[in-house]
Amino acid sequence: MTHSTTVHSPLRLYGRSGEIAIVETLLGRLAQGDGGALVVTAPPGLGRSALLDAAAEAHRTRSGGPVLRATAVPAERRLPHSGLHALLCSAPGPLSVPPERVLRSGITPDALLALLRETGAERPVLVCVDDAHAWDPRSREALGFAARRLGAGGRAAVLIASADETSFAGLPALRLGPLDDEAAACLLERFTGRTPDIDPVVRGELLREAAGNPRLLAGLVGHLTADQLAGRTVLPFPLPGGESVVDAHAAQLEGLPAETRTLLLLAAAAQEHEPEGTGADAGLLLRAGNRAGLGAALLDRALFGPGGIPGVLERTGSRVHFSHRLLGRAVLRHAPPAHRRAAHELLAALLGQVSAHPLPALVQRACAAPAPDAVLASALERAATAPRPHAERAAALTRAALLSTDEAHRAHRFAEAAEHARLAGDTGRARALLARVAQDPGGGSRPVPGSGPAAYTYGMLALCDGPATDAREALLAAAAGLEPHDPARALAALLAAAEAAWASGDAIAYLDALNRIPDRPHDPTVVPYLAGVRAVFAGRMAEGHELLAQCLRAAEADEEPQALLRAGACALVVGEAESACRAGGRALAAVRSRGPEALLAHALEQLAYAELRAGRHARARAHALEGLHAARRTGQSNATTHLHAVLALTASVEGPAEACAAHADTALAGAGPHGLAQAATLATWAVARADLAAGRTGEAAARLAPLVRPGPRHGHFGIRMLALPCYVEAAVLAGHGAEWADELADAVREFAIWTGRTVDPHALAQLARCRALLAPADEAEARYAEALAHHDRAGGDFERARTQLLYGQWLRRRRRTREARGPLRDALVGFERCCARAWVDRATGELRAAGEAVDAPAAETGPVDALTPQQQRVARCVAEGATNREIARRLSVSPRTVDHHLRNIFAALGIRSRTELARVMG
Repeated sequence: MTHSTTVHSPLRLYGRSGEIAIVETLLGRLAQGDGGALVVTAPPGLGRSALLDAAAEAHRTRSGGPVLRATAVPAERRLPHSGLHALLCSAPGPLSVPPERVLRSGITPDALLALLRETGAERPVLVCVDDAHAWDPRSREALGFAARRLGAGGRAAVLIASADETSFAGLPALRLGPLDDEAAACLLERFTGRTPDIDPVVRGELLREAAGNPRLLAGLVGHLTADQLAGRTVLPFPLPGGESVVDAHAAQLEGLPAETRTLLLLAAAAQEHEPEGTGADAGLLLRAGNRAGLGAALLDRALFGPGGIPGVLERTGSRVHFSHRLLGRAVLRHAPPAHRRAAHELLAALLGQVSAHPLPALVQRACAAPAPDAVLASALERAATAPRPHAERAAALTRAALLSTDEAHRAHRFAEAAEHARLAGDTGRARALLARVAQDPGGGSRPVPGSGPAAYTYGMLALCDGPATDAREALLAAAAGLEPHDPARALAALLAAAEAAWASGDAIAYLDALNRIPDRPHDPTVVPYLAGVRAVFAGRMAEGHELLAQCLRAAEADEEPQALLRAGACALVVGEAESACRAGGRALAAVRSRGPEALLAHALEQLAYAELRAGRHARARAHALEGLHAARRTGQSNATTHLHAVLALTASVEGPAEACAAHADTALAGAGPHGLAQAATLATWAVARADLAAGRTGEAAARLAPLVRPGPRHGHFGIRMLALPCYVEAAVLAGHGAEWADELADAVREFAIWTGRTVDPHALAQLARCRALLAPADEAEARYAEALAHHDRAGGDFERARTQLLYGQWLRRRRRTREARGPLRDALVGFERCCARAWVDRATGELRAAGEAVDAPAAETGPVDALTPQQQRVARCVAEGATNREIARRLSVSPRTVDHHLRNIFAALGIRSRTELARVMG
């Protein structure tokens, strides 16, 4: 390409920014007269043909040059030179070597090379060959020979789409992978334009089933009615429409020896009792292959050799995987039913002998069952217990539901399967299984039951991805129905309802949920927690703090993630940020080692917030970013919103201001529809603190006033006091000290009362700082000294540096510039030490104003500096894990514009994926 990084793409290809950038590089060189070649490989349905279409159209648009295009016809594979004949027939004008002669007499590879150069003599020519793996061998050999020699001055480029690159060794290869979730969702929107109100559960099922395969997604959508897409009619099971793609994968297996096909059938069947994507156990397949009479040489080569079965079966350690998951599905679909049942029965017998747990063998028996079987369904349900992973239990309970002969048992098993899917972090699968609970025998749908296990799972899903008030009401209703026969889950529902009320900022509803818990709950460890919270809200602070401290001490011997998370929450209420960090760290470790996956984002969120309170902003950012990825992966949009608010707070300290604003905007956009007052308050506080760092004190005061004042626009009840010192600082620095004197004095008196009730080590220093800001000149200096003395005892660079900055400002504005330099210099060093880049500039400006020369920080240079400012913004968002839609919302542009910038970024940096971009951004 030229030095310009502008990419022209006339066709919209979803999720292929990196691939388009690579193809554009080839086309850019071709436009300058230099040839080249690229082999695009992918399993069927992933968009090889679409990429060739885009390249051909881009070439015509860019240079107006000719395009030779051919698609292989498998029936002509045995006809020598038939592929080249079809390719040359597509030429827009006569050629020096007529296609008919090529078919009759053939063409040598060097003659083909000369012909391509001759064709591109006037205008560069692009050669596009689709499904080249199905060409006749002689055509493949000649094309590969020519393509390897089209270099500088070649004036011809060859773009080859093939199932694999083995026939074109030595040529650059680009392997297409499945579309990511965002790209697949955008493509689904395009396919379902006729049904704009597509049901979220249906959307999730379609995206799951398609697994990023565009052609498969199109087939699935095309076989559903408008009522099915809108969720008014239940989806068929299994979903129809993927047959053509599965058949195309099966075609790759044609011609394999019978023994190899038998081994593949065993491998596909052996995946059925394993977690999705983990493949099959090679040792089990070896025993099954021996029992089936397969040859030792085949088993050794396929299961333990370095190459497996090329293009079909791969080995990773002791696990065997199909090269693409649809290959396994194709094997099962195309196997005769009797052979398929025999494979499952053989595996069930072997697993019954070697497995310590009955569940894997029962799953294999279920796969072999020709009809519903109540006895087998009950056995599966009994076996789907700990210590089996939640995902495995969800799959087993789903099979049990499908085998059930009783409608009530079927609904109950689907509900339990949905709960285990939720715990496994698969919210899409959980919603789909809940929809099966609501399916009536006639194929229609009915509401999810208002109480019981299904209602509990529904409420928990709403808590992580819905309006907080809806989640609270659903969980309260579920608890009422569960209390008589499942008190443990009823207690969990009430605690979750309290969590929903806390997130929405409704203190009365929070207490109401806790007060519904019986005085002697199922889990006695929650007793001090409940009593402590009730005492705090009743104003009995000493009693409440002692009870919450008991809860915290009791958790030191606990390894249960939920108990540790409660302990962390207790520590934050009391003000023991360090204890909250320890409890949060242990909770995170417990979730990582034992699960459930559904708690990972929540554990990271709570730990990040505790680290913020402790003044460890860099650690908070690292855990919040990890939590953001976990929340997106598990479909927890509310956790995503809260984590963006935490990231906004870290950026209000570390900078840049753009990152703070972007995270805050995203948090506020998610908090509004779902009523997440806590996230909204944190995000607003973050923007106000960034305003303070930039010297925009009036804006900061205006943002903070509604958060700390009483009234309908007040902030979250648990954050109000934490934000109050920022409000006092902003109001005084903005010149409102005299105008708002009474209000500010009342606020500081209230903060003093709160300070006496908390053990937060920074509270006393912040109180003294607030009093210094409001004090008359003859008293302020003593107040600043008092604040700094408290900081010495409490530790923490950031808060101490803020006090030193304010003290230095106060001294300078009283023309005591020489004295001001000391605290201002200390403030600058403190901000630099805690990487508070957003505040370093403000301290530097004050120090310069006090007459001290300060060197500007050295500018960092790197590959990212070559990007435009807008491209850098997009790249930074991608590195944080934002999707194109989230980036579009942050930057107030369209997703198409974001996609355009990404293609240019990839081209400028010479990369092809978001993962590489995140690495470049550091």
